[in-house]
This record gives sequence, structure tokens and C-alpha cells, in this order.
Amino acid sequence: MPDGRHEPEQAIAGTGMGGTMDLGVDEAEALEKRPGGGGGPGPEGKPRSLWSDAWRDLRRNPVFIVFALVILFLVFISLWPSAITSGSPLTCDLSRAQEGSRSGHPFGFDGQGCDVYTRTVYGARTSVAVGVLATLGVAVLGSVLGALAGFFGGVGDSVLSRITDVFFAIPVVLGGLVLLSVITSNTVWPVIGFIVLLGWPQLSRIARGSVITAKQNDYVQAARALGASNSRLLLRHIAPNAVAPVIVVATIALGTYIALEATLSYLGVGLKPPSVSWGIDISAASPYIRNAPHALLWPSGALAITVLAFIMLGDAVRDALDPKLR
Repeated sequence: MPDGRHEPEQAIAGTGMGGTMDLGVDEAEALEKRPGGGGGPGPEGKPRSLWSDAWRDLRRNPVFIVFALVILFLVFISLWPSAITSGSPLTCDLSRAQEGSRSGHPFGFDGQGCDVYTRTVYGARTSVAVGVLATLGVAVLGSVLGALAGFFGGVGDSVLSRITDVFFAIPVVLGGLVLLSVITSNTVWPVIGFIVLLGWPQLSRIARGSVITAKQNDYVQAARALGASNSRLLLRHIAPNAVAPVIVVATIALGTYIALEATLSYLGVGLKPPSVSWGIDISAASPYIRNAPHALLWPSGALAITVLAFIMLGDAVRDALDPKLR
């Protein structure tokens, strides 16, 4: 304008976390030009966001890199175990029971004469499958119920809160002993279903609190004032900002679900022979720990490294997504 003033037009400026809010033209331009602003350009001139900043931090984090490589290796041997072993986990020779390491069998043999190295490699497939599928089920069910309860509130929110309280009062291992003891299936699905059944309340509560916090932001209120529907508010403006805590908790929980499957299999109510599982091998090797400690140490070590890898990966993701640490 000739007199140097702008008309009271409105611009939509990015918040840097997937949402938008209404600003005047001058304010929007100032936010976009600010180097540390939520929608400011990054080092390469691209718009910055929470996810781009988090990915940049993760690439510089040696803990994330190391444990991400460990997890990638576990996924690789889960999909193609024959790439690093040519034996069968079900092939056993009683004449070699409890023997130590020898050529072609670096981990020795267990009490049934089975190759410990082959069974340890194939056991990764079961653990990774249970952990990933259970985490997906828990994340989807818990996130949907928690997001709906946090967004709409009211009676539904109160009912869901009381239901989660009931599930939190159930001891996980005791619940597994009771529920899985009546199931005779040798597949992973009963174990996955049990983990989802008792695991979704945790993710539901995390998602509910995150949605309640996100829906109070200015850009959500502005979108609501402009006539945005509930579905658009939830999917376009709230979900991108509320999903980060769910991802962090789900990543850490994946490791605990793998440990839970091994615990239930060790107790005899999870997977059962002839299924191959680290928990089954640890249980079978326990009576021979003095004569053949190697049969217990190798699957136990694989289980510990796997659980630690997912927990440390979740911690690294949490640190990268936490704006308080920036």
C-alpha cells in the first residue's frame, strides 16, 4: 500500500508440527523468515518441521545408529535365516547332546542334541514377529480409542478411563498363565492376541493425554472457528502433533513384548514345541546349566541384546522428538 500499511488479510502459517494457525500477513512472514521459527527454512532452504529436526538429530546420535543396525540385522535374519545358517532348527542328534563348540557348530548343542546356533538364529524370527505384530495391534487399537476419547471427552472418555484402570490392575504374567493355559495352539497368534488385550490401555492413555494437549493449541481453535469438521481437526491438525509420544512408547514397548513372549514360553503357556523360540530354548536348557551352560547363555544373550536394542532405540527417538531438549 502507498502509506506503508497492509490490509488485515489472513495467512496460514505452519506451526512446524503438522498444524496451522491463522496469522496476519506480517506475522506470518516474520515467522517464516525467523531461523528458529516453527516454519522457518532449514539448512538447505526447506521448511523445517518436528520430524525433519528429529531425523537430523537421530543421524548424529551414535546410540541410534548402533542399535538401529542391530535391529536391521535382526530383521534380516528373521526374514532370511538361511543366509547365515544352513541347518534346520528341528534336526537333532542325541549322540551330541550337551556337546560344546565344534567345527560347523560354533554354539554347541543343547540337551536334545540340537544345534544351538541354528535355533538361536531361527528364534529371532519368532521374537521379532511377535514383537512387531503385537506392537502394531496395540498401537492401532490404543491410539484410536485414546484419540477418540481425548477429542470428544464426555461419558465415553470416563468409561474408557475406568476400563483402562481395570486392565492396569491385572498382573500381566498371571493373566498370561490363566488365559493362555487353556489354548493349545502352537502358533504365535494367541500370544499376540494376549499382548494386545493387555497392552492397549497403556497406549490409549498416552494417546488420550497427547490429544487433549494438542486440541487446546491456537491453530486447532482457529481451524475450528473456520468451520473445520471434527474429522479434519483430528486427522489434519491434532494427529500429527499427538503421534510422537505414541511412537516413542510403542518403540520401547516392542522390546518388552519380546521379553514377555519369552517369559510366557519359558513358563510353558506361550509358544510350545516344535515351535522355535528363545523362551523355549532357555526353559529346556535350564536343567543342564551346570553341564551345558552354553545352551542357556546363547539364547539368553540374544534375547537380552534384542530387548536392549529396542529400548535404546526408543530412548533415542524420545530424545529426538522432545522439544524441551532442543
